[in-house]
Amino acid sequence: MSDNQKTKMIVDKDLTLAQVSDDLYGSFIEHLGRAVYGGIYQPGHPAADKDGYRTDVLNLVRELKVPIVRYPGGNFVSGYQWEDGIGPKEKRKARLDLAWRTLETNQFGLDEFAAWAQKADTDVLMAINLGTRGIQDALNILEYCNLDTNTYWAGLRRKNGHEKPYGIKHWCLGNEMDGPWQTGHKTAQEYGRLAAETAKAMKTLDPSVKLVSCGSSSVDMPTFPDWEAITLGEDYDYVDYISLHTYYGNNENDTDDFLAKTQDMDRFIHTVISVCDYVKVQKRSRKTMMLSFDEWNVWFHSNQSDNKYMEEHPWTVAPHLLEDHYTYEDAILVGLMLITLIKHADRVKIACLAQLVNVIAPIMTEENGPAWRQTIFYPFLHASLYGRGTALQPVVSGGKHDTKNHEDVTDIDSVAVYNEERNEVTIFAVNRTDHPVDFEADVRSFEGYKVREYLALEGCDLKAVNSADGEAVAPVSRTDYQMDKGIFQTQTKPYSWNVIRFGL
Repeated sequence: MSDNQKTKMIVDKDLTLAQVSDDLYGSFIEHLGRAVYGGIYQPGHPAADKDGYRTDVLNLVRELKVPIVRYPGGNFVSGYQWEDGIGPKEKRKARLDLAWRTLETNQFGLDEFAAWAQKADTDVLMAINLGTRGIQDALNILEYCNLDTNTYWAGLRRKNGHEKPYGIKHWCLGNEMDGPWQTGHKTAQEYGRLAAETAKAMKTLDPSVKLVSCGSSSVDMPTFPDWEAITLGEDYDYVDYISLHTYYGNNENDTDDFLAKTQDMDRFIHTVISVCDYVKVQKRSRKTMMLSFDEWNVWFHSNQSDNKYMEEHPWTVAPHLLEDHYTYEDAILVGLMLITLIKHADRVKIACLAQLVNVIAPIMTEENGPAWRQTIFYPFLHASLYGRGTALQPVVSGGKHDTKNHEDVTDIDSVAVYNEERNEVTIFAVNRTDHPVDFEADVRSFEGYKVREYLALEGCDLKAVNSADGEAVAPVSRTDYQMDKGIFQTQTKPYSWNVIRFGL
């Protein structure tokens, strides 16, 4: 090995953290910009099937193996009347969407999304409107989706051509209700009471459902973490998860500080867990509250142009909004965020990369052309494919550095996942420095395991982007490593995402 600062990692099959929930690799589709119209749904496009779904997008979604997709919002859901998007399309009502100041045609709705999800091999995380609506509307949509009774809403679903219930298991009780920007914004006490009563009613109607209570929309909210303590004080006994949302940007063009922001994400998760456990003790409950990190990503590139467009061109259909074109360094941060989620697999049981297509998304489409992979597609792909199994407790030692706003940032951040069924263990490691760092992994507890594959994103210009014309950022296979008596050694490249797969 060279004289570079070395990071050492012990990977031991007995040092288990938790089973990684498959739903950790979920995503999100909102009625926003071109996520739906021109994204997953575009009748008349050369790649569209008979139902108008873009098959090129479906193929990429299946490639990512996304297990669950949150729908239909997001801010959009807080003013949504879901009944407008069912039944004969010629009778559907167009509505103004206050969240994004656009015109919603309602030519795509709940039934179309349920059919799309089936084609995409994914489940639905359905969000309900607790902004302008409430308990009765939640019961109506739940009956329409999940019940097989001889009653009005279940009968209407059958009348609309969908004989079998959709059986949607996971439901969000509103969206970001702590935010003053939200239609129907509520105080913590108001939301907690409404969420509790809605949850009780929904579980009376369908005891199988799992419910997500709205947590703070970011760690920077002035009401955080009081919001969590107050709302859970009301609805803890009736919900199964509390949500977290966070987005990061590199507005100051400081790569090292940008790549240190997962320290903030880690603190956010720890704080929410602490509040949940405090409420648990207060209530003398035996239930442990789980976390749904159902919005996370990089988001900052398009902010200024989006705000200007919505102000100058309101009430248009499917405008180009939130279409961040992701760079190489964005992909590295997404990799770090995935590592952070895996490290908290004991409590984070759902996570949704926000979003899936066109809107701050790993998949982009050309309106009359192909679908293509953004830079962030690849770390998400690798984690989804190889990050399923048991998360192992990281035992890591190595160099650290300080950045403008963060201290003791690890040069390499890493985690390992053991998939016993596949006889495979995978290490995810990010070098977030501007120099090579030697990396050593002790996998001797996995007797007989050899390197199956070593994939990396490395050596790219930090501002490199992909496009429909080609991929400047794509994984490479590496063979320049040493493996001797269960000790793996390599030199990671500056600002690199590394996936090292071992197996029998």
